[in-house]
Amino acid sequence: MSVRHVSRRILCSIAAVSFTLFSAWSPLARAEVKVGVSDWPGWVAWYVAEQNGYFKKYGADVKLVWFANYTDSISALSSGQLDANSQTWSDTMAPLAKGVPVKAVLVNDNSFGNDALMVNAKIKTFADLKGKTIALEQFSISHFVLVTALEKHGMSLKDVKITNLAAGDAAAAFMAGRVDAAVVWNPWVNSIETSGTGHALFTSKDMPGLIPDLLVAQDKAIASKRKDLVGMIKAWYDAQAYIAAHPDESAKIMSKVVSMKPAEYKSFLPGTRFFNAKDNADAFNPASPTSLMAVAPTINKFLLENKLVDGKPDFAKGLDGSLVKEATR
Repeated sequence: MSVRHVSRRILCSIAAVSFTLFSAWSPLARAEVKVGVSDWPGWVAWYVAEQNGYFKKYGADVKLVWFANYTDSISALSSGQLDANSQTWSDTMAPLAKGVPVKAVLVNDNSFGNDALMVNAKIKTFADLKGKTIALEQFSISHFVLVTALEKHGMSLKDVKITNLAAGDAAAAFMAGRVDAAVVWNPWVNSIETSGTGHALFTSKDMPGLIPDLLVAQDKAIASKRKDLVGMIKAWYDAQAYIAAHPDESAKIMSKVVSMKPAEYKSFLPGTRFFNAKDNADAFNPASPTSLMAVAPTINKFLLENKLVDGKPDFAKGLDGSLVKEATR
């Protein structure tokens, strides 16, 4: 079974990154934009853009750099070894709090069902969840999902019992009946549903805007390689449209990157809401209730409560919506 998302999903992983800023910087031999990519559908989708020739179409000189360990990609961006990286909004907050000069320039996607609170047949409502044992990976997106779900229903972690297990182990414990519920992400959500051992009581569909996956760039790259980054964003919009129109062909491209079967990978696509130009305009509009600026305090609150970030970063300094505007002209 694939171990996709595991390191991407650990919010505390960023705490272990050494923020050396430019100490590891070495001038790039070429003017290309070096972009880190890790295992998540919204980021693996960059290979659809690459293989379909969309970067070349828009004159973007892009080199995708694969990271088997997501945390390493965050470190590489923070130290200046990458021009841009595929990373979450939550994992961008710790670098911002430490003064790392990076900005989100594109929203690739939001989790839209790929993360879920799975419960057994006896649990119909959140009231039924009180006192029950829930398996999840502590300090991960799953942890954040559960906290959000409980708060939306007037509850807290004090109302349930938590068992800290890796996502795959949490799913296995749930399917074996050793715990009453589990918070996991795909492929385990799909495995639980297919096995008939549980159903979703709450999913990431129910928390719009709170699990955004981004393209985050160094300030220096935004200034010196803006044309390529804008072309890259245009290529993203083409890739997003292609995935929507050709899910089978897209799954073949994406599954090959992560050594999975196309049919298995295709099951991840509905749970990933790929963002188009309008979605990005909304995401960078502070007035939108699900914009990056609007959801930032909620995300940072979770990080602070679990000591995963030092202080409150200046969220506005970590956002640059001008490139998505330029890409639509």
